Amino acid sequence: MSTAVRPLGGSYDPARTTGGGLTAELDRLEAQAALSFPEELRILRELGMEGGTVLELGAGPGAVTRRLRAALPAGTALIAADIDGELLAHAAGPGVTLLVADGADLPLPDASVDFVLLRYVLQHVPDPAAVLTEVRRVLKPGGRVACTEVDSALWGAAEPSYPELAGVHAKMAAAQRADGGDRSIGRRLPRLLRAAGFDEVVLRPFATTNDDHPTDAFAPQLGPQRLEPLVARGVLSLAELALAADRWNRFRSDPDAWVMLLGLTAAATAPAGRGPQETT
Repeated sequence: MSTAVRPLGGSYDPARTTGGGLTAELDRLEAQAALSFPEELRILRELGMEGGTVLELGAGPGAVTRRLRAALPAGTALIAADIDGELLAHAAGPGVTLLVADGADLPLPDASVDFVLLRYVLQHVPDPAAVLTEVRRVLKPGGRVACTEVDSALWGAAEPSYPELAGVHAKMAAAQRADGGDRSIGRRLPRLLRAAGFDEVVLRPFATTNDDHPTDAFAPQLGPQRLEPLVARGVLSLAELALAADRWNRFRSDPDAWVMLLGLTAAATAPAGRGPQETT
């Protein structure tokens, strides 16, 4: 992909993430939030998301923004920020302030935010450390940051499994790396937070399975539609796409099939004292 068409959001291009373009991607993000956000919200509350000023960084079209607005106490100042203004416009709604901004250069004052959420954002940015440094700047002393991510080695456990798809999954991850992303970033979240100067770092995994949701509810995340743009880019062949489609159809028609999607939320506290941009 040439630099002329590289998406604003690092390795994330909403129009080329899944077959069907932007409309299908909006549907996929909504389905993703419906699957796992109740469990994510439980963890966020345990981690201190209680009100005040909450910044959702990388809010995209607002699938989670709308759920946060409904769950947070009245009077919470909710800011939804994204580098892509056209995508962020879909997040507009009562009680939400929209902010078009680069996560590494936020137009917010120092120590002005109580809680920052980055959900499936850091895997797409070329310099996660720069984003976390900026998050630390805008957080109040004692404020909290929560980063939710995947790890490609841990994300999807399934039975039956299909080893013949390993090459397809590896090519998908390699394509994201080529665009500046990292689908294995989940394992590095605690170290990234510590390196950015945060304290009290914790890691909270959460799982979503088809014991609690219909198998077809996982189709937007696991089905072959996610792979179609990679065929258009020349990353995958039509034969590989057909193989993935066949195995997905086998899986979804198997009454004993089981799948678990594992997410990782790492959280930390902004320390008191001087911010990372100040020196003695």
